[in-house]
Amino acid sequence: MNVAVIGTGYVGLVAATCFAESGNSVICVDNNEKKINDLLNGNIPIYEPGLTELVQRNLKAGRLIPTMDIKFAVEKSNIIFLAVGTPPGPDGHADLSAVFAVAESIAKAMNDYKIIVNKSTVPVGTADKVREKITAITNIQFDVVSNPEFMKEGAALDDFLKPERVVIGASSQKAAEIIRELYSPFTRTGAATLVMDNRSAEMCKYASNAMLASRISFMNEVANICDKVGADVHFVRLAMGLDSRIGKRFLFSGVGYGGSCFPKDVQALAATAKHNGYNPILIDAIESVNENQKKILVNKIKNHFGEDLSDKTFAVWGLAFKPQTDDMREAPSIVIINELLAAGARIKAYDPVATETAKAVFGDTISYFDSRDDVLENSDALILITEWNEFRSPDFGKIKNKLKNPVIFDGRNQFELDEMKQLGFTYYSIGRPAIE
Repeated sequence: MNVAVIGTGYVGLVAATCFAESGNSVICVDNNEKKINDLLNGNIPIYEPGLTELVQRNLKAGRLIPTMDIKFAVEKSNIIFLAVGTPPGPDGHADLSAVFAVAESIAKAMNDYKIIVNKSTVPVGTADKVREKITAITNIQFDVVSNPEFMKEGAALDDFLKPERVVIGASSQKAAEIIRELYSPFTRTGAATLVMDNRSAEMCKYASNAMLASRISFMNEVANICDKVGADVHFVRLAMGLDSRIGKRFLFSGVGYGGSCFPKDVQALAATAKHNGYNPILIDAIESVNENQKKILVNKIKNHFGEDLSDKTFAVWGLAFKPQTDDMREAPSIVIINELLAAGARIKAYDPVATETAKAVFGDTISYFDSRDDVLENSDALILITEWNEFRSPDFGKIKNKLKNPVIFDGRNQFELDEMKQLGFTYYSIGRPAIE
């Protein structure tokens, strides 16, 4: 098939590359000249395991064509995906200005029947508004499909190439069948393809992300209660996960969620509810708990060292909001580090891939290092924020020798309490008894 993907951000680039990988001719469009030039040279602006190799292979094969010419892309394609940003506005509503601008550009360039697919995460009713925008400009026939993405950063290729489900929202059976066929190479192993109306499809993404975020916030609440009553959230999590009605996933407590999806999608769902006259008490609470959770580790640090941290230096392991990505959007590290800086502390930080994106956030207010061991030298304590694999089994003897004090603040509950006690560490984690 001839496909265009407008927007070469995280969602758009992964989708374009995977469609090309399955044999389609894909034109990917962006209005950022540097992005397009980089893509033409096989360089990608994001960190995602395996993506660079796939981009380069499909560029070489001529199946992936980067361009800034939206008119060219629309004229040459039968299916056009919208994968532009929908950031939250001041009131939490998704900003759809980019979606509508692209829809109008598509309408002006249409030369025959097109299927226009909303791949961006958009509020319920957006497909109707896109349809109105295009109808106001052209009489050429078209259909609008809602096709939310369910990719996890760090595992996006697997999620796209081997999806658990594909959601297609359409008012046209013809459009639904064409999109089903486009996805058929990825669903041959039995993944469900669900065809529904546009509004239900749009709701699926928000509801799914809000549910996952709610599990994280719930377990963080449980962890905080465990802290107060002397229980261990590790054992609580294990017991809960063995209940088949609950399951084991997304039950880990920590310093809160971040990233490009959960924060903005929870806020957007709450804003949509309020706009339609419903008070989303639980949805609001998910976000509130998460914001408070990002400060839990700071409170533990201040309880140990005191409110004034002006004579303290902290080694930080992990800056990205999660492992296997360089994404700093809404990362818990931002809140934690800024709170420590405000208390006068100095920060020495290491992240395997997120140093450059972190510099755009922190600038020169913190120091950046190239290895996990270098940040330890003469630091007063270690703070673990992002659970990269290389932090799971470190040399504890080296940590103890390099730190001024054998103190670890673990925001991801990576280490065993008994081992920390035997090694002589003062150890604070989330929802588990402190080792002092």
